[in-house]
Amino acid sequence: MSATPPETPKKRFPLPLDKLGGRGAAPVRELLMPQRHLQQATADAARRAAPSGLGMDSAGVRLRMVQRLQREGLRDERVLQALAGVPRHEFVDTALAIQAYEDTSLPIGHGQTISKPSVVGRMIELLLARPGASKEAGAPMGRVLEIGTGCGYQAAVLARLARQVTSIERIKPLHDKARASLAALNLGGVRLVYGDGRLGHAPSGPYDGIIAAAGGDDLPEAWMAQLAPGGRLVAPMQAPGGRGQVLVVVDHLQETGASRFVRTLHEAVLFVPLKSGVM
Repeated sequence: MSATPPETPKKRFPLPLDKLGGRGAAPVRELLMPQRHLQQATADAARRAAPSGLGMDSAGVRLRMVQRLQREGLRDERVLQALAGVPRHEFVDTALAIQAYEDTSLPIGHGQTISKPSVVGRMIELLLARPGASKEAGAPMGRVLEIGTGCGYQAAVLARLARQVTSIERIKPLHDKARASLAALNLGGVRLVYGDGRLGHAPSGPYDGIIAAAGGDDLPEAWMAQLAPGGRLVAPMQAPGGRGQVLVVVDHLQETGASRFVRTLHEAVLFVPLKSGVM
């Protein structure tokens, strides 16, 4: 069944990508498209068959999704376990729930989509791999800032991996919907904020990790200022030369009392534009 979508020396900020210090770009991998055009996402949902076997609330259905993601290259066991523990169907419209455990984006209203599980997993995997981070399975991240709550799915996954998650959404109906969905799961350590994601949220910072679900052509000053020493930021940003978007990782390093930001480029992606203000 398909749904009709509604009508992504001292440094100065903001920092465009070409001004950040870097170690070079990693080879560009297959294009990740977590937020394709809504028409295409809806068409995909209509074409795909419902998961076979147990019901949508079954851990077995989520396990099969995770096994597919693992075969496709997702390696961090902590991320795999977190994905297996979150009922993704609770974050999409009822009409599209049967597609929840396929690796596809789905419309959630207001011109937005829920990202593919593979993209959520990859970005969180990069976030957890920050320099100096503990590799122990039971060691959570500290404080994480999410830019763009959307339906709340990624925040729910992050809540299983971090001590505290602060998530900002600029679209009030999505903020309210995410609050209801997350409350039903009784997740602790998640704070939802209705506001402008470009401003971050200083009261809960600084953050060990910042993850963004929208991309622009610069890194907002607030994000960089709120990234703790030793912290890592993962965001889709405009590629150098304007050739689409790529995942950008920025590490805040502190050596001999001096801070510096080092960036690396990863997969090509396609996210909604990063916008200012609230609505």
